[in-house]
Amino acid sequence: MLEQELRQESNRVQAIRMIGFGEYLPGEPVTNEQMEEVFSIRKEWIDLMIGNTSRYFAVDFKRGTVNFNLTDICTEAAVRAIEDAGIEKTDIDLIVLSTATPDHLMPATVNLVADRLGLSHVRTYQIQAGCSGALQGVDVATQFLALGTYRHALVIGGDVCNKYMDLNRDFKKLRSSEIINYALFGDGAGAVVLTNDDRDGLEIVHIQNRFEGLGKKPGQIMNWFGAIPENIQELSKRDIRKQFQSANEDYKAIESSVPIMTKEVLDELLAIMNWTREDVTYYLLPQLGWNMTKKIIESLGLDLDSTINCVQYTGNNGNALPYLQMKKLQNKLSHGDKVVCVAIESSKWIKTGITLIYKEGCRQ
Repeated sequence: MLEQELRQESNRVQAIRMIGFGEYLPGEPVTNEQMEEVFSIRKEWIDLMIGNTSRYFAVDFKRGTVNFNLTDICTEAAVRAIEDAGIEKTDIDLIVLSTATPDHLMPATVNLVADRLGLSHVRTYQIQAGCSGALQGVDVATQFLALGTYRHALVIGGDVCNKYMDLNRDFKKLRSSEIINYALFGDGAGAVVLTNDDRDGLEIVHIQNRFEGLGKKPGQIMNWFGAIPENIQELSKRDIRKQFQSANEDYKAIESSVPIMTKEVLDELLAIMNWTREDVTYYLLPQLGWNMTKKIIESLGLDLDSTINCVQYTGNNGNALPYLQMKKLQNKLSHGDKVVCVAIESSKWIKTGITLIYKEGCRQ
C-alpha cells in the first residue's frame, strides 16, 4: 500500500522541472593552513578528522566582524538561479527559503530576500531546518506548481553558521567539541528555479521527506544566544559552558547513523523507481565532511566518478549543499540521465531524498 501511494505521489509531480541553478559562497576560501593560524587547529588534525581542504566564512575571525548575512548570500544565489533559468525576476510566483540560521526570528529572511529582489504580491514560505531543508523546500514548491496555478517557483537554501559563533572568544583556548565546528562548517547559499513549463531540465519524479527521530536524542543542536537565565548563579561553570555553546554535536551518533540512513533512503528510492544502482547516472549523497562522505560512498559500493561532491572545498554549509551539488552537476547532464539525491538531517533525524531525470523540453 505504501509503495502504491508513493507511486501515485510521483505521478502528480512528473511535470515539474529544475531549470536554473545558482550558488554563492561568501568571501575567499579559508584553507587549513589559515585555520591553523587563526584557531591553532593543526592542519594534520583537520585532514585526519574531517578531510575538507577549505571552507567559506561569512565572518572575518581575525577582525571579529560579520561581512555577510543570510539575506546577502541568499539574494545573490537567487539572482544567479533566475539568470541561469533565462527568466525575469517578475516571473517568480512563489519563493521558499530553508535555513537553520535565519537573520532574525522576525522578519523571516525569505521576505527580506523578496524585498531585495524587488518582488511583491508573491507567496513566500520559510522552513526552519538543517540539511534536510533544501529538499523540503523543493517538496513544498512542487506541491504548488503541480496544481497548475503557478508557473515558476524560486527555492533557496542557505546558512551562515559562523555568524552565531562568539567572535570575541580566544579561539586558541576552545575545547575540541567546539573547535571542530569551525573546521567542519562553512557558510553559503544555493538556489534553484522550478517550473511546470516544458523546458530542458531535471524533472522531479519522486520526493521523500520523513521524520524518523521518535524517541531519539538529537544528534545536533544549534543554540540561539538569548537572555541569561535568572538562576545563572546556581549553575555550575560546566553547565553554563554547555548551555551557551552555539553548536553541540553527537559525532558518534552521526557517524554511526547517517551512513545507515543514507542506504535506507537510497534503497527505498530505487525500489519506488524500479531502478538498479547501475541505472543511476549520478548520485548526490550527504556532504557532512569529506572523510564521512567518502565512507558513505565506499559503504554503498559506488564508483566515485558517479557521485557529485563539493564539501571538501565548500565546507558543510547545511541547506546550501544539495543546490551546490546540483549546480556542479548541471553541465554534465544529457537527456535521460537519472539522478538520486539524498540529504540526512541529524538534528532530530530526518530522511530526505529525490529522484530526477534530465529531460529535453519542446520549447524554450
